[in-house]
Amino acid sequence: MKLLAGLMAMALVTCVLAAPLDDPANAEILRYSSENIGIDGYRFEFATSDGTSRTEQAELRNAGTDGEALVVRGSYSYTGPDGTVYVINYVADENGYQPEGAHIPK
Repeated sequence: MKLLAGLMAMALVTCVLAAPLDDPANAEILRYSSENIGIDGYRFEFATSDGTSRTEQAELRNAGTDGEALVVRGSYSYTGPDGTVYVINYVADENGYQPEGAHIPK
């Protein structure tokens, strides 16, 4: 009985260790940082073991005026099902969300 339990435990450990790290379901956080600047903005970034990453920063412009706007700039990347790494850079401001990427039509 102990032998069977030991074999089952070894099989479970082997399965866990054999799970690919590039699988989004098994992704681990490799890097993370965040800074809340208060009402003036924020910054954050992260990267995971499956190749996904994101950076973003925001700042408040024209505070206290009719033209007050939060301007957000950032980028993110991920590996698609086809194996291609997709990168999107964006700005979001008073003119809306404006993404750019090699795969996005102009």
